[in-house]
Amino acid sequence: MKIYTKTGDKGTTALFGGTRVPKHHIRIESYGTIDELNSHLGLLRDQQVDKHSREILLKIQDRLFTIGSTLATDPEKAVLKSGKQRLDIPKIIAADIELLEQEIDTMNESLPPMTHFVLPGGHQTVSVCHIARCVCRRAERLATALYEIEPFEEVVLQYLNRLSDYLFVLARKLTYDVKAEEIKWIPQKGS
Repeated sequence: MKIYTKTGDKGTTALFGGTRVPKHHIRIESYGTIDELNSHLGLLRDQQVDKHSREILLKIQDRLFTIGSTLATDPEKAVLKSGKQRLDIPKIIAADIELLEQEIDTMNESLPPMTHFVLPGGHQTVSVCHIARCVCRRAERLATALYEIEPFEEVVLQYLNRLSDYLFVLARKLTYDVKAEEIKWIPQKGS
């Protein structure tokens, strides 16, 4: 597989199916941000993270490749002339979301209740997780903007929404795992 094709030298790129769009197209922004999120999750897996969380993050990274592929496919060319789907990969399904919800619930059981917002930081591992959470939120915003223009499976939006929740709770869990201080955000009183 050749890495450089020179076909994008004039600012366009091809979607799955061959349709060419500008590199700044909302579809490219959407799946590009999913790719960025996936890279941040790879960095998070390389941090001080327990084995179970690393395994879940790996599953999430797999699902993000599916989402990226879905978003990179021209909806008008998603089905081949034969009637077969262009992408022959497992789709995002309710069970993917349920896994995130189960993980959130399990982590929450071992955490003290939240009484305030918390400031990101306290340890490099926690900070990496919060950055991934923020990128996930941006990916969700871009995906919802794309969805308004060219709808795709709504379950993708649900997955991204739940994933950002998962990453928030994971950041809290990691704070306690690495024995960092969880700093509550308490607004300053006005003068």
